[in-house]
Amino acid sequence: MPEDPIAHGELAALTRRHEQAQEQNVREFGIIKSELTTLQLKVSNLDQKVDNLMSTVSGLEQKIDRNQAQIVELLTQLVGQRPDAS
Repeated sequence: MPEDPIAHGELAALTRRHEQAQEQNVREFGIIKSELTTLQLKVSNLDQKVDNLMSTVSGLEQKIDRNQAQIVELLTQLVGQRPDAS
């Protein structure tokens, strides 16, 4: 049975298109993978910044609590004292 040149031409064209699409998919996958890696690094960096901020806020809360306790203590000492007594 003789081979059909038209069928061979169509098969070759389909093969080329398939290979081109496959190459494009590989390139796009590489780009997506690279962007995902960049995003993971940014999220990790953001997570560290949030941890640092939480630590700072915790330190500020403790300082505020100490200052409030000192204010309460000083006000308690002032209660009952005469304003003109020195």
